[in-house]
Amino acid sequence: MEAWRRTQRAVWLANLVTAAGMMSFLPFFPSHLQALGLEGRAEIATWAGILYGAAPLSAAVMSPIWGAIGDRVGRKPMVLRSMLAIALFVGAMAFATSPWQLLILRLLQGAFSGFVAPSLTLVSVAAPAERQGAISASLQQAMTLGAVIGPALGEFARAHGGIRAAYLTVAALALCSAVCVALFAEEHAGHRRAHDGDGDWFGALRASFGDLSELRANRALRAAIVLTFWLQFGMGATTPMLEILVQDFPAGEPHWLPLSTGALFSAVAIANLLFLPWWGKYGDRRGHSRALLACSLLSGLVLLIHAAPLSFDGLVGARFALGAAMAGSGPLAFGVAAAESSTHGRGGAFGVVFAARCLAVAVAAILGGLGFAALGGRGLFIVSGALVLVSVAWYAPRARSSDAAAAG
Repeated sequence: MEAWRRTQRAVWLANLVTAAGMMSFLPFFPSHLQALGLEGRAEIATWAGILYGAAPLSAAVMSPIWGAIGDRVGRKPMVLRSMLAIALFVGAMAFATSPWQLLILRLLQGAFSGFVAPSLTLVSVAAPAERQGAISASLQQAMTLGAVIGPALGEFARAHGGIRAAYLTVAALALCSAVCVALFAEEHAGHRRAHDGDGDWFGALRASFGDLSELRANRALRAAIVLTFWLQFGMGATTPMLEILVQDFPAGEPHWLPLSTGALFSAVAIANLLFLPWWGKYGDRRGHSRALLACSLLSGLVLLIHAAPLSFDGLVGARFALGAAMAGSGPLAFGVAAAESSTHGRGGAFGVVFAARCLAVAVAAILGGLGFAALGGRGLFIVSGALVLVSVAWYAPRARSSDAAAAG
C-alpha cells in the first residue's frame, strides 16, 4: 500500500474515534453543572454556553500557530500533541469540582488539542494534488460519523458510571487514537519547512509568525477565509435555537420533544455523510474556489427557506437540505488552502482556515442567542441567510480569479 494511503486510513480511524469521544460529553454540560450544584435554569444555560464556546475560542487563537510550527517540526507530532492533550484535559474534567475549573480545562483543551487541521495536513501533504478535495472530505466524513455516534456513547458511559465515566472514556479513546497514528502514520521530512535546529519547537514558534504573515498576504486565501467565516456563522447562529423552534409547534406535532429535536440534528448529520464525498470530488474537478461559492450560495438560500412557515416535516427536509449544502464548506475551504499554499506551508494555511471556523462557532453561539431574542426565529434565519448571500456576492469575482490563476 502507498504510504500516503496507509497514513490516510490511520488518521481516518483516529479522527473517527476521537470525534466520537468528543461528542460523547459536549451535549451534557448542563447535567454536569447541575451535579456541581447549579440550580437556576438561566445560570445553567449561561455556563453551558460559555463552556461550549470556550474551546473553539482558544482554538481559533492557537490553531494557526500550531499549524505553522508543524510545518517546521512535523505534522505527525502535532496530531499526537492534540490527541494527548484531549486525553489530559478532558480526563481532568472528570475531577473538576466547580464551573470555573471546567472553564479553565476547556480553554486549555481548545488551545492544545485541535486535531482537525494537523490531521488534514498530515495526509494532504503526501496525497496527490488532484485528490485534495476528496481527501479532506473523507477525513471530515470520519469526524461527522464520530459526531453521530458520540452522543449515544456518552449516554451509555453516563448510565454505567456517571459523568466522570464519560470524561474518562474520552481520554481512553484519545489515547487509542494517538497510538494508532504513532504506529501507522508516516511523514516525510522533505515535506517540512527548513529551519535551524531539528525538532526545536521554540525556534519554530519564533519563525511561525513570519510564516503566518506570508499567508495574510495571499488575497485568494483571505477571501476564502472570510466566506468560510460567514458561512459557518450562519449555521452556528441558528443551530442552538432548534429546540426552541420545536417547542413552538402545535401540541401533538412533533410527538416527543427530545426525539424531534434530535431528528433535526440527525437530518443534518446524515446529509453531511452522504454529500461530503460528492463535494470533495466536485471541487477537485471544477476548482475549489468556485465549488465553495456554489456551496455557500445554496446554504444561504436554504437558511432563508427556514424562515418560511414550515411544518415539522418541512423543517426536517430543510435541515437535510442545509446539511447537504453545508457538507462542502469544510473540504472546499481546505481545498482552497491547499491550492494556495505549498506543502511546506500547508499546516499554517489549514490552521488559519480551522481558526476561522472555530471563531465563527464561538461568536455565533453568543450573537445567535441575542439575535433570537431580538428578532425571533424567522428573523434570525433571514439575517443569517442574508449575511451568507452578501458574502457570496463579495466572493464571486475573487473565486473566478482564484481558480483562473490556479488553472494557469
